Amino acid sequence: MTDHSATAQPVGPEEDIDRFDPAHRQWCAEAIAKVRAEANRSSDTHLLSVPLPVEWGVDLYLKDESTHPTGSLKHRLARSLFLHALCNGWLHRDRPVIEASSGSTAVSEAYFARLIGVPFIAVMARGTSANKIELIELHGGRCHFVDRPDQVYDVAARLAHETGGHYMDQFRYAERATDWRGNNNIAESLFAQMSQERHPEPTWIVATAGTGGTSATIARYVRYTGRHTGVCVADPENSDFFPAWREEDASVTTSLGSRIEGIGRQRVEASFLGTAVDRMMRVPDAASIAAVRHLDTLLGRKAGASTGTGLWAAFRIISQLLGKGEQGSVIALLCDPGDRYLDKYYSDDWLAREGIDITPYLRRLESFMRTGELD
Repeated sequence: MTDHSATAQPVGPEEDIDRFDPAHRQWCAEAIAKVRAEANRSSDTHLLSVPLPVEWGVDLYLKDESTHPTGSLKHRLARSLFLHALCNGWLHRDRPVIEASSGSTAVSEAYFARLIGVPFIAVMARGTSANKIELIELHGGRCHFVDRPDQVYDVAARLAHETGGHYMDQFRYAERATDWRGNNNIAESLFAQMSQERHPEPTWIVATAGTGGTSATIARYVRYTGRHTGVCVADPENSDFFPAWREEDASVTTSLGSRIEGIGRQRVEASFLGTAVDRMMRVPDAASIAAVRHLDTLLGRKAGASTGTGLWAAFRIISQLLGKGEQGSVIALLCDPGDRYLDKYYSDDWLAREGIDITPYLRRLESFMRTGELD
């Protein structure tokens, strides 16, 4: 067997290597200032109250992340990833940023790449919604398509090597790029917004997982601030997170990709912190889609199907609270707007092609709103 390991060259007793680059340091400082200024002028997102029967004594809220400048929860992540990469010395003038993404993260990263003046390439599956592709290109990014979702990692790494750019790798760095102790992260924001509500400490917060970074941030903050709130992750069909968490085996994988864009992976991503999660639910794709269509009747707002995955889990939790005669509050996330998916989750033709029947779940939701029971 040939040994390809490198042998260190001899080091002189007083060797001195100076790689300080004043021009690069100046560019980096200016780029960081631009990203921080963007955060400073961006207002916080709304916490929406979802109407439920008053006599239930349970309140449901949606943290509306669709109001970010790039229209999704991933705006926070992209900002954190760019600051993380800049401060680590990974980004350079005129060199591209490459990301493996199912869509929304790429939209937000394209925005920040243009903000600091570097090229951006998104590696994604061909089935990504056309609206997301248009948004990436609108922000100056370029899309590189692969046939299968599980190919995005290797292709993104290869493109970074070939171009001399940087593979941002949201699935590895999401949970560490965000300051989970505070600094206006999503958890600090929603607890501050809950402070004047009748049940200010939520009984449960429901998140969904694409990278796992959001659930990790919320779970860590809950523990750090000494709260008793439970953290639940709702997972779609074909995702690996739920079976791996159930079996406590990170080596578990799935053979198919998720139909719910933005969440669900075929492997356990490095940023998914399963040990911090209190509860997980598997949610059928038909239930996720039924839930966002039902949300449109409640709030007059269309949302992406990942919002529906979390919303279905929130409804189930509320049903269980009512069954035990308990009161409290539950928070889920409105991850992105539904107008990105009019040709998918809001299209009856697409549902028919996919063999998805949402009718039974719509009936269950109608019954739930009358009785409080999600049978």
